[in-house]
Amino acid sequence: MNAVDTTSVTPPRRAWKSWNQKLHIYLGLYFLVFLWLFAVSGLLLNHSWRFAEFWAQRQQTNREQRVTMPNADVDLLRARDLMRQLDLAGEVEWTATRPPPQRFEFRVQRPGRTVDVQVDAEKQIATIQEIRVNGWGIFRTLHTFTGTRANTPTAERDWWLTKLWSFSMDALAVGLILLVATSVVLAIERRDKWFGSAVALGFGVAACGFFVFGLRWL
Repeated sequence: MNAVDTTSVTPPRRAWKSWNQKLHIYLGLYFLVFLWLFAVSGLLLNHSWRFAEFWAQRQQTNREQRVTMPNADVDLLRARDLMRQLDLAGEVEWTATRPPPQRFEFRVQRPGRTVDVQVDAEKQIATIQEIRVNGWGIFRTLHTFTGTRANTPTAERDWWLTKLWSFSMDALAVGLILLVATSVVLAIERRDKWFGSAVALGFGVAACGFFVFGLRWL
């Protein structure tokens, strides 16, 4: 990045240029690891590289445990009570109540781990199936992990770590908007090299516009 010549500008403009540069640098450094995480996980989602295989190497365990069926009327509260009894932590992805013999089922999701629980309300026995994946699987999950499902828009995040992760992703999105905005300002300030900046911006707009708008006509 070229240093900004501050000798030929007024103090307010000089301060603005300095502030813009610092914001660009510090935002880039703060979000560096987040961006790498999404870049690596995006590559894993886009390619089936053998070294990053995780599903074939998953670890699956099954167990049974006696529980006390909660009296709560809300499925989420029942699931949370049973999770406490079973020493589970994570986001409740879905719940279901099956017809007699009465069964209550739910899934607990967290990056790298999926737990399916089936509770026989009459026998007070919970059957727990747990699947764990390796670090590559965790990377892939973090790329799409939101704690909500597209077909259940009213669902709310119920695990504090999911809420923290969601907040971090919101902060990353806002930070990227600011990072790009500061890049535009820096490009404008390079008055002697506008042509290259305009070409790069034009290619970016054209490529993005093709996928956003052009595909609907193909």
